[in-house]
Amino acid sequence: MIHVHEDGREMAEAVARRIAALAAESVAERGFFRLALAGGGTPKRCYRELAMMDVDWEHVHVYFGDERCLPKGDPGRNDSMARDALISHVPVREENVHPIMAEFGAEEAASRYKLVLEGIRLDLVLLGMGEDGHTASLFPGGAFGSEAVVAVHNAPKPPQDRVSLGLSTINAARGKIFMVSGEGKRSALERILRGEMLPAALVAGAEWHVDRAALPIT
Repeated sequence: MIHVHEDGREMAEAVARRIAALAAESVAERGFFRLALAGGGTPKRCYRELAMMDVDWEHVHVYFGDERCLPKGDPGRNDSMARDALISHVPVREENVHPIMAEFGAEEAASRYKLVLEGIRLDLVLLGMGEDGHTASLFPGGAFGSEAVVAVHNAPKPPQDRVSLGLSTINAARGKIFMVSGEGKRSALERILRGEMLPAALVAGAEWHVDRAALPIT
């Protein structure tokens, strides 16, 4: 399902409202909401909107879709961005925030995060898409296999070492939401709509939220 928004601001507000609604449903049904956050500039705007909404943060668990292998607290890390835009502004319990410990390197961090996710089904995974059609840190040409968490080496942009949720974990989530913004994403989205199996296209049953700049012309 594709939802088209006039611009990135409108999309951020709409997705934030959607997250808040899904959180309320999940807490009412199961007593918790397990949310995996994405990195990138588009989600960051959404997180700022979400921080101002009425969410039962006491029952929210925060996970991450991927992480860059940088020192803990490095501003280039996804968890640093999420903490700055969202986590530090809401009353989520610190023990309910589950970062990927990428400072230990891709292999070690992936092994540790598999244990964190063992027996867990995520309620919602937020995803972005790169201009090459990658999502999380699953890049074209990668061998993703069936691993719950993937150690990524030789990423096409720095840092080369990363950790990502595997496709099996993403696809097992109850909900998946893509946020795609900007003209630079138009070509990859068009390729996916034509049936090309780029990494983002391998995510099953996702909601796609797209601004008009990213929408293919044809």
